[in-house]
Amino acid sequence: MDRRSLLKAGAAVAAGVALAAAGTPAALADSGLPPVPGMLGDRRANELWYQLDEIALYHPAQEVMDAYTALGTYFQQNAPEGLYRKWLALSQEPGYPGNYAEFAKPVEQPLRTLSKLQLDNFDHFYREDERGLLNAFAYFGQGVLFDPRRADVESEVHTMDGNPPSSYHFWYAVQRAQLLLGIDRHRWVRIAPMTGFAWGLQSIAKPDHRHVNPPLPREQVQHEARYWLRRTPAELDRDFRSSPYPA
Repeated sequence: MDRRSLLKAGAAVAAGVALAAAGTPAALADSGLPPVPGMLGDRRANELWYQLDEIALYHPAQEVMDAYTALGTYFQQNAPEGLYRKWLALSQEPGYPGNYAEFAKPVEQPLRTLSKLQLDNFDHFYREDERGLLNAFAYFGQGVLFDPRRADVESEVHTMDGNPPSSYHFWYAVQRAQLLLGIDRHRWVRIAPMTGFAWGLQSIAKPDHRHVNPPLPREQVQHEARYWLRRTPAELDRDFRSSPYPA
């Protein structure tokens, strides 16, 4: 996808996202999902993030565990300061982005495994519904999804862990490697701006992780959408060099 197409698509989505993403989301009547007593917020978006945690964190398949082991071993040996710090250093060298692609190449297969894991989950709930997926990212960033099924781990709100939420930077570094290696590139070039969008919203909202949070004002969500959803990979690189919050 070239820059013009990306800008056009981003602008079109940004024009409508605030209407759906601002305000406390109501549970979808046609979600086809069983009700969860005590759940607050959009039913389908809650389930998206709940199931992603199930398959990626709490009950990963052996294939996923093997991918984690391979990535962990490689990063420990070649990026002991952490993947984000490695990306940050390489992204400021003259050889970027080729140097980062070269760094990530030995773990291409584990990165493919994680890409499939995440994209399959996104597609299960939002296949051919990019606006729905975008709203799920917006709800995630604002911290307006409350799921009592996570009470046992004291993380009832589906949002990025940490305060500040540094895992957005790790996730972006993974996505950037996937983009450069051609791993589902047409998908991640669309999702990476959503990652920035959620990071931007969470940096403003600073949501509580155990209690549902008030939504941000509609105008503020729309402002963030206009900024993030039309960002190119090179522009996102500049954004994510700022830590822990956007510049």
